[in-house]
Amino acid sequence: MKNIFNFDLSHIKGDFFGGVTAGIVALPLALAFGVSSGLGPSAGLYGAILISFFAALFGGTNTQISGPTAPMTALSLIIIQQMVASFDGDVNKALPAILMVFLLAGLMQVVLGIIGLGKYIKYIPYPVVSGFMTAIGVIILVTQILPAIGYYPKEDMEYVNQFKPHAEEVLLDKILKDEAGEGILVLENFKETIKRAATITEADIMDESKTLAGSDASGVLGALKVMPRAFANINWLELLLALATIFIIYGFKRITTAVPSTLVALLAVSAVAIGMGLDYRPIEQIPSGFPVPQWSIFSEFSISTLTPYVFTALTLALLGAIDSLLTSVVADNMTKTKHRPNQELIGQGIGNSIAAVFGGIPGAGATIRTVVNINAGGKTRLSGMIAGLLLLMILLVLGPIASKIPAAVLAGILITVGIGVMDYKGLKAIPYMPRPEVIIMLIVLVLSSVWNLVYAVGIGLVIASLMFMKKIGDLTAERSDVKTLKEESWEDEINFPVNLKEEVFIKHVKGPLFFGSTSEFHSLAQQIPETASTVIIRMDRMAYMDQSGLYAMEDVLLELVEKNTTVLFVDVIEQPRYMMERIDIIPDLVPTDQIFDSFNDCLIWIKDNVEDTVKPEFPSL
Repeated sequence: MKNIFNFDLSHIKGDFFGGVTAGIVALPLALAFGVSSGLGPSAGLYGAILISFFAALFGGTNTQISGPTAPMTALSLIIIQQMVASFDGDVNKALPAILMVFLLAGLMQVVLGIIGLGKYIKYIPYPVVSGFMTAIGVIILVTQILPAIGYYPKEDMEYVNQFKPHAEEVLLDKILKDEAGEGILVLENFKETIKRAATITEADIMDESKTLAGSDASGVLGALKVMPRAFANINWLELLLALATIFIIYGFKRITTAVPSTLVALLAVSAVAIGMGLDYRPIEQIPSGFPVPQWSIFSEFSISTLTPYVFTALTLALLGAIDSLLTSVVADNMTKTKHRPNQELIGQGIGNSIAAVFGGIPGAGATIRTVVNINAGGKTRLSGMIAGLLLLMILLVLGPIASKIPAAVLAGILITVGIGVMDYKGLKAIPYMPRPEVIIMLIVLVLSSVWNLVYAVGIGLVIASLMFMKKIGDLTAERSDVKTLKEESWEDEINFPVNLKEEVFIKHVKGPLFFGSTSEFHSLAQQIPETASTVIIRMDRMAYMDQSGLYAMEDVLLELVEKNTTVLFVDVIEQPRYMMERIDIIPDLVPTDQIFDSFNDCLIWIKDNVEDTVKPEFPSL
């Protein structure tokens, strides 16, 4: 049978190899993201197993491989740090509340899919996405320098002791708040306060000091603050292990890409460290056996505890939606298919909800793993499910061995992830992009790195929307005499040679090419009939092009050039031409002699250079 329970088994061989390859690539990243989040490697592995399987089973992108990703982990780290701090620095106490936030985020994603939000993700402009992704890279890179050199702020007692006075204040403040909650008037019954304060031990003060030290050193600004202390207390063995990992990841790619270099680095450096009996710092113990549901998230559930984090859960849900659907677009471009955005959100939400119940960190569609899956032959959602099952087998069989992996190795892996996730295309474009778009990208980049990821994206979207509305308003005012254009041929195209209509395809761009219209423009290549050897793009009604539109134009032209299709531009307005010249679309993809001021000039070129190659089906005898 070709299909069983609606599964397409005709590509089972490709799905198997794609899933296995993607699962192997996901293993070191899952462990690293788990450690980075603060919940440990098992949380990363559980998330990778469950999200990969269930997001594929219920999702709307056939070849998508899901699991913990850099953006989701960066935001999860911030959430976890905030919640742990509110639970006296005790991760175990905070865990039920943390997982409930993750569960709520997953359920919100399901709701977002049901109400049809997926189709609106395309309206996020490129500068916002670029600034956000680069900020994710900065956060991961900076925060992983500390474990890469073997420095842990909570273990630096000289640093921790600086927080003892503050720790005493915090502990006393808690006593006063408890008394206020019990109705005790402190000024009238100060003896009770003194009595309770006497129960505070040196160990309590030290634990609170460590919590404050860890909080102070968290994030980009915190890491930069303690960096001088870190470099003064380098653990050279940890640094060598991290550097060896980074060197192998980049070096092995030059030898072959058939085997994931990240996995090679993980196995090679770990084997050397274990085999030589080095005194390194291992990752946290990975529990053996199947993941166990964390029922405490329900038994210890409290509305008052969860209420302050509802918006945080929504933030996580929206980030996961954006992260996943951007990867879905990449998969579509590679496979020439069309994903179902709302169904994909439902699948991601189900995967994240189940992962939260079992103690896993949240995730989303993973671009690198998805690309690996497609290149290895993955065609259907079975590939994502197979990737999850492979990770489960690794957990069951190799869990105790994986617990011996050096922490510095995972820090080295994360440093390469941070470097790789940055949007270098956008950064290189800063010198010649329009100033408003550069400002938006830099605002999102800076605010995301040092303040709040989601607030930064929200501010970027608001600024981008206001700038876009002003620009379109200005253009509309300038061209208010232009009447609505119909889809049929324009007036100067009526006398186009009949014998060349099969060889020449004419595309009208009737409005600005911006972040809200790139999706439709991407479909241009699919509109062109196979008989057409030449494409004319009429741009006299395209008064404005933003950075998202620029890259959409570049993608379409690259696809056309790859098919040996000749592209002609007609009446390119100043601003779009300036943009295309800045990244060499003109003249690399469309030479200047193929750009015409009027359609009549273009028609002369067509008559001189395009041959009638499509013959009648039944030629006359």
